[in-house]
Amino acid sequence: MSVRVNGVEEMRALIGREVGPSEWRTVTQFDIDRFAELSGDDQWIHCDVERAKAESPYGTTIAHGNLTLSAIDGLRLELFEASGFVLGVNYGWNKVRFPAAVPSGSRIRARAELISLEELDGGWWQAVTRFFVEVEGSDKPCCVADSVGRLLPAS
Repeated sequence: MSVRVNGVEEMRALIGREVGPSEWRTVTQFDIDRFAELSGDDQWIHCDVERAKAESPYGTTIAHGNLTLSAIDGLRLELFEASGFVLGVNYGWNKVRFPAAVPSGSRIRARAELISLEELDGGWWQAVTRFFVEVEGSDKPCCVADSVGRLLPAS
């Protein structure tokens, strides 16, 4: 489910409202291996399928927490469509937690809630959005993170 907003006032109306969920996305071993190659984090729990089958409490490899966090950028596009802004930039993340693992081959999706929207100097606005990423079949989210974005409204 996507929500469309045009400008600051329509965005402000989203505060406290849950948006989503997005469509499911499968996290494959190929995705995990590519992330390991890019990040340099090739710990066996992520990349060694045979060892993970034998030694991991999950019985398989799992995605990196930061892979899950970075997947939010693609999932958010299914949740929000904003117009009335010249520019939006990623300002960073506040609290980020990974309460549950993402086993290779599992599916994830996201929900979001706009937590705050405040005016800054120079015409910018800061939006804090809390994302909840879930693994299909799991009782706990695999990632809960507060994204901080900066928006410059159109004149």
